[in-house]
Amino acid sequence: MNKRLSLGFLIFVLVFSQCSISRFANDKMTGEQYSATPDVNREFRAAWIATVANINWPSKPGLSVDEQKKEAVHLLDFLKENNFNAIIFQVRPQCDALYDSSLEPWSYYLTGKQGQAPDPYYDPLEFWIEETHKRAMEFHAWFNPYRAHHTSGGEMSDNSIVKTHPELITELDNGFYWMIPTEQGTQDYSFNVVMDVVKRYNIDGIHFDDYFYPYPSYHGGKDFPDDNSWNKYLDKGGRLSRADWRRDAVNRFMKRVYKGIKTEKPHVKFGLSPFGVWRPNHPASIKGLDQYDVLYADAKLWLNKGWIDYWTPQLYWPINQMPQSFPVLVNWWDEQNVKDRHFWPGISPKAKQGSSEADEAFNQIMIARGMLSESPGIVYWNMNAMLKSEELTTTLKSGPFRQAALVPASPWLGKKVPEVPVCQIEEHDTRIKVSWEDSHKQQMASYVIGFQYGDKWDYEIVGRYERSYMFDPYRCKDLTPEELSESSDMQDLVEMLNVITIQSVNVFGHVSKPFSFNAESMSKCLLPSLDELKLLIGEENKKVAALEQANCERPTNEDVLEVLPE
Repeated sequence: MNKRLSLGFLIFVLVFSQCSISRFANDKMTGEQYSATPDVNREFRAAWIATVANINWPSKPGLSVDEQKKEAVHLLDFLKENNFNAIIFQVRPQCDALYDSSLEPWSYYLTGKQGQAPDPYYDPLEFWIEETHKRAMEFHAWFNPYRAHHTSGGEMSDNSIVKTHPELITELDNGFYWMIPTEQGTQDYSFNVVMDVVKRYNIDGIHFDDYFYPYPSYHGGKDFPDDNSWNKYLDKGGRLSRADWRRDAVNRFMKRVYKGIKTEKPHVKFGLSPFGVWRPNHPASIKGLDQYDVLYADAKLWLNKGWIDYWTPQLYWPINQMPQSFPVLVNWWDEQNVKDRHFWPGISPKAKQGSSEADEAFNQIMIARGMLSESPGIVYWNMNAMLKSEELTTTLKSGPFRQAALVPASPWLGKKVPEVPVCQIEEHDTRIKVSWEDSHKQQMASYVIGFQYGDKWDYEIVGRYERSYMFDPYRCKDLTPEELSESSDMQDLVEMLNVITIQSVNVFGHVSKPFSFNAESMSKCLLPSLDELKLLIGEENKKVAALEQANCERPTNEDVLEVLPE
């Protein structure tokens, strides 16, 4: 919409209307009066928000509650403005909690002291979930299942698992403490932590990253120190090799978590972002770390078995880096997706051989769309790069992320389609207001608001708490002052609001049939006369031109952009 012709004058001109529309007020309507709807994009667009070492949030330990909330809202507003539709938020960086937990201590990264609650009290996880859902975005809770303590994690509290269950913990050479994955106590403990969040919070997903067994560099290249557990296994008659024994423990844990989530809340997705290479030479041109033999993560098995709902391998390499080629790895992982789960690659674009980070991101997104067209999507690392790069955000917002998108549906989790919302149309402060009701509010994720001005369809996706939407009865065309002066017909000036549609989207991603309303006659009732409209548009043009002139001396966005530190 042309900003010269679309500002506050719309509300003002409507007061000239003498046409009564009381016949529309308070009429609750159902059914379909108009069959067409806008074409709505489907794509998963998520960003990881890391709390370990205060990478993304909060910017440092011990911020006031108001400062923490302000930073959270800044990040969410930024993502919403750039048409992302999900966040993957790290709620458990080191066997501690960024939420109110009876199982683990409050996180050092939140308050600056492990075990100390925010003061004044609030639950950060509840706050993040509510603010995310307000913006029609999904919230996925990200856990590190085995990391017990990070070197940046401050002093351990008395109720740290390192102190309360030392039999489950081993220390690494780099100062990390790690849970021993083969111990049944480890598996029970981490499973209970995950399920506690699933049961108590209104989340959309559970997410694990690539930290199963630690990378070799964490222990000076030496083998993982689990001799006591291994010897106990052998004493009981264990027959697996040590590597198979480790992999088996992780496999059983992964399967258990998936089944536990589905038993409690079938709509909650379980997602995983393993290291991007399964094994070297798979496919033949690929080189790199062997996660199967080094991290004891049989990621291919988990995907083949369908123990996940979405698959996000960390494909952090450039397109033209041959040993870890992005498109080659996308194709190989897609071939392993025999259960047709969502495959949304994790990307962390970096400039290479003359390309910019923005170009790399654009190209990786388009490659993923082309190769994974049934359920496209990406997950972005790291948010700090986006916050600092106006080129990157502009490239995405003006290109592949130009329009908002719904998260692709997950039909294997649930197939029920929501009912058509019951709507009410009325005039409200000289605009057209649509209100709606939903009989299954707890199962709704968002609403798609469709509108046709002239012959052009568009839409907006609003959050699950919304129950109304305001429409301007017309939009002004993009006209020069000369065209405005020469216009002799109202059709030369405006495009009328012809059709309104409202559709419910449930937590499985299924969209209802539309409530549809032919708004043409109602919109025409709110038109002023031709001369009145031309006069008011002309005055508004002068105001906007003066504002633009004043703004030309102001600093650019890059000059004033507030960013969080790395």
